[in-house]
Formats: sequence, structure tokens, C-alpha cells
Amino acid sequence: MTNKAAHKARWQIFEVVFGIPLLIAIALQLLVPFSLPRGHLTPVFISIGIALLILGGILVAQARRELRKYGQPTDPGQPTLKIVTTGVFSFSRNPLYLGGIVFLVGVALVLNLPWLIVLLLPALIACHTILIVPEERYLLDRFGEEYQLYRERVGRWIGRKK
Repeated sequence: MTNKAAHKARWQIFEVVFGIPLLIAIALQLLVPFSLPRGHLTPVFISIGIALLILGGILVAQARRELRKYGQPTDPGQPTLKIVTTGVFSFSRNPLYLGGIVFLVGVALVLNLPWLIVLLLPALIACHTILIVPEERYLLDRFGEEYQLYRERVGRWIGRKK
């Protein structure tokens, strides 16, 4: 069992992996404007976006609350002492990432920033490669069968498995 953390570099965090595409999306919007359909759909996009902002914020807040309840860090650069499987972690192994992504889709809809939606695909690939794979390897190495059983019960993004 190791006391090391899942990530060694300080940039290996959600804010960087998704923040860079957000900044690129803003720059692209200024350089090459691209818009969601306007007119009567505008209130629909804004309403859905606001709902996603709220849902994403709730997911992140609930995940942070659950981690805090068990004294676990939200920073993947800090060692994990316990696997949290309750609350939002009972239906998502990555509720912080899921909530952040849902929040960003909400931002894209509310601010009419479709470049962000386009750039979420490479950001998701980067999230998987840079954040999730090392975290899962770390948790499996650290907690072994306990984490393996959790992986078998709960989906990476959402849902319980049979």
C-alpha cells in the first residue's frame, strides 16, 4: 500500500484540464464567432443551461460535502485514506468531474458559447487520460479488492451496475 497521491503534477486537476478548453472556446468565439440557433429557442437554451448550472453545482457541492464528511481531500494531489461510496459516490465514481462537466455545458448554453461544447470532447479525453486513469490505478493499488468491488458496483460517470 502506498501513501502517495494519484497525481504528482500540480496542473493535473479539473480546473486546468477543462479550464484551458474554456479559455480556448472564449478566444475562438471572439475570432470565429459561432452561435447556437437564436430566436424562439433562445429561452429554451438559457433555461436548460440554468438547470444544468444548478445541477452541476449541486453535484460538486454534494461530492465535496461527502468527502469532507469522511475527511478525504478533493485535491487528487493529496493521498486518499478511505474510499467514499456514499451519497453521490453511490451512483458516480467521479461526481466532481461529472458535476463540473454538467456545469460547463450549462455555461455554454447560457452564454451561447458552442465552442465550449465542441471542445468538451477533447477535454473529456484528456480528463480520462490525465485524471481518471491515474486515479483509478492509484485507488486500485492502494485499496485493492475494496476499490475493485466499488468499480463493479458503480459506473465511472453515472449509474449503478448489476
